[in-house]
Amino acid sequence: MLKVLIVDDERLARVELKRLLGKIDGVEVVGEAKNANEALTALKSQDIDLAFLDIQMPEISGLELAAEIDSPEINSKVQFVFCTAFSEHAVDAFSLNAADYIVKPVNPERLQKTIERVRELMAQPTPQNPQDAQQAKAHAYLPDTHGLLLKFGHSSRIVRLHEIERFESVGNHAAVYTSSGKSFIHCALSKIEARLDPSLFFKASRSDIIRVDNIVELQSAMTSGCLLAIMASGSEIEVSRRQASALKQVFNVF
Repeated sequence: MLKVLIVDDERLARVELKRLLGKIDGVEVVGEAKNANEALTALKSQDIDLAFLDIQMPEISGLELAAEIDSPEINSKVQFVFCTAFSEHAVDAFSLNAADYIVKPVNPERLQKTIERVRELMAQPTPQNPQDAQQAKAHAYLPDTHGLLLKFGHSSRIVRLHEIERFESVGNHAAVYTSSGKSFIHCALSKIEARLDPSLFFKASRSDIIRVDNIVELQSAMTSGCLLAIMASGSEIEVSRRQASALKQVFNVF
């Protein structure tokens, strides 16, 4: 039985999420909290497997609460999921060790996938050393079906990882190139790389991470001696000399 805590300052939001979770087999809502302090008390006093966190809450935000949860002082086995209506915050799941995030209003099918994702994470072997457990959790790769809530003009949409062609470092942000166009997230490229499955994404250089199955051709760069990765979109991404041989090996399987 998956024991769940719901943290949201809006009562109706808690009621609705509890109703949806009640329809999923093997899930039990054992507590509710309307703020971060109540949530921390519950986490320290109850046996909880998963916490759903609203982000926009008074005094202590869901992001700040997540940082507290993701520490040995609370419980290294507790998973947490962001449940938010605010697109500008959802991408911070990359820099924190969130199992997933879902967008309000909550879609039942999406919630089911989130629970399945959490069960997969919980099924992984737990290291005996608490510090090792934290490191293992931090390096859990995001599934290819994981979505980012990205802004395009005046609208936002969820883009799955398999729809992303590449990430490009732009200062302390990253540009995200997708089938829907270009967007930005406030996250360092190194943190993004740590959460991506290396069998699906490849760090071409200090500034670019590209999706392997979107590469259609590799060419030698005439001037620099590097490689050019020609992407399905037609973009030409320079692969550093240091990474060039590693990328060739990805395709040399025989």
